[in-house]
Amino acid sequence: MADPQPDAPKVKGVYVTAYSAGGSRMDTLLNLIDQTELNAMVIDIKDDAGYITYKTDNAELQQMGKPQPFIRDIGKLMERLKKHEVYPIARIVVFKDSVLAKKHPELSFVKSDGSVWHNKGGDSFVNPYNENVWKYNVEIAKEAVKLGFKEVQFDYVRFPEGFEKRADSLKYTKVAGKSRVQIVSDFVKYAKQELNPLGVRVSVDIFGYAASVPAAEGIGQDFVKISKNVDVISPMVYPSHYSTGWFDVKDPDKNPYATIKGSMVDTHKKLNPLGSYKPVIRPWIQDFTASWLGGGHYIKYGKQQVEDQIRALKEQNVDEFLLWNASNRYTSGVDYEK
Repeated sequence: MADPQPDAPKVKGVYVTAYSAGGSRMDTLLNLIDQTELNAMVIDIKDDAGYITYKTDNAELQQMGKPQPFIRDIGKLMERLKKHEVYPIARIVVFKDSVLAKKHPELSFVKSDGSVWHNKGGDSFVNPYNENVWKYNVEIAKEAVKLGFKEVQFDYVRFPEGFEKRADSLKYTKVAGKSRVQIVSDFVKYAKQELNPLGVRVSVDIFGYAASVPAAEGIGQDFVKISKNVDVISPMVYPSHYSTGWFDVKDPDKNPYATIKGSMVDTHKKLNPLGSYKPVIRPWIQDFTASWLGGGHYIKYGKQQVEDQIRALKEQNVDEFLLWNASNRYTSGVDYEK
């Protein structure tokens, strides 16, 4: 497959919320990029709640969504990124979308009492079977391209966790003969077809363990089927997200090197059969401390732990990575060339 961004750098990036992108934290983040080998930012353009994070003039997006000016001046932000030579990636959270679900329950999953279903965290999802949902998200992606983003990263490209347990009790439109796995990969294929001609890369975030297990039928994610239709795949391989015993490690969070190494061995194994369709592998790695795992099961993450993960990637011929920290506070003094 021809890369729509053949001149793209080997991406080493950080996650940036819309609040950070539109606020004073951006100075610190740009400084980090200026002073290190980091060269990219993944910025929320449609966030985890479903808000479009800047003021848009697009009538269709205004009607479907609920734009909020977290990023007060998107044009100015893009100029800053260009000035600092930041490779800009637009993160779009697709099927987790409380805003769209509340505004348009017919695009969501509805309970027998007529209310929109939400998970324990209060988040609602929209229905991957509905092509209006596809078009809406791809329309946001197209606007991101016009703004100057070089890559669109889709997250939550799946049904809600544990969906198979409630699939029959909720009301939603289905497509006859299409499994959840098929419909999710169809969305990715559609997005790629729509965006490729615009010269933008398409990437997808996927659970890290998806590389190590057969297809996750419940949520509709098949690592190989999705990977075949993207330019970049970003498995979320945070050591804290693996339970006891993965990769023969008692506490994966306490052994970031072994955990990342094991996950990359599995990733290559899964994707090598794709041949020329094998995408760039660019994992999300951990730059946060998972204290919720409880005493004895986690360690404080800092320079050593981040560098251990990068070293494991490099040894498995993976040169790109993205750092995740929900509050965008990244460890200083890390050698990102490990």
